[in-house]
Amino acid sequence: MKTSAKPSLVSIATTFAKIGAFTIGGGYAMIPLIERELSRRGWMSEDELPDVIALAQAAPGVLAVNVSIFTGYKLAGLKGSVAATIGSVLPSFLIILAIAMFISNFQDNPLVIKIFKGIRPVVVSLIAVPMIKMARKGNKTWWAWLISALALVGVAFLGISPIYILLTIIILTLAISFWADRYR
Repeated sequence: MKTSAKPSLVSIATTFAKIGAFTIGGGYAMIPLIERELSRRGWMSEDELPDVIALAQAAPGVLAVNVSIFTGYKLAGLKGSVAATIGSVLPSFLIILAIAMFISNFQDNPLVIKIFKGIRPVVVSLIAVPMIKMARKGNKTWWAWLISALALVGVAFLGISPIYILLTIIILTLAISFWADRYR
């Protein structure tokens, strides 16, 4: 990772707190803000983010927290990882705590129900936009687009576990590589 200067733990924590506080939908909806903040500060290039996201997806846990962990670690080691994670999680925790304290009084309110129904399409678009951007950056060939489309259909419409899709792709890639090396 190319960094302009080693950031302080406070700046890591406050940057991720800002990201966590101002992103509705979490996870994938946070990606554009993470990308903007980290590239603006020179902490990560635009090309590095898809690798961090892929690594975060492969690890168990919540995507936003995993991105925070990996980015913080790249910036300042274990302490950076802790600072980024605390910064990322604390705003959401406090907001959810406040909502939980007051929601029981308003959970059946028709206006609150309408507001939450109105927010849903926005959250969907906040998740879709970074995924489309990642597909454009990551799929450089027709077969990469084909694999993405087949994986999407398999998971979304056929209910195939992503684990089976990943294992299949790994096996196919190894077989094709072995075959190509053998017959060169």
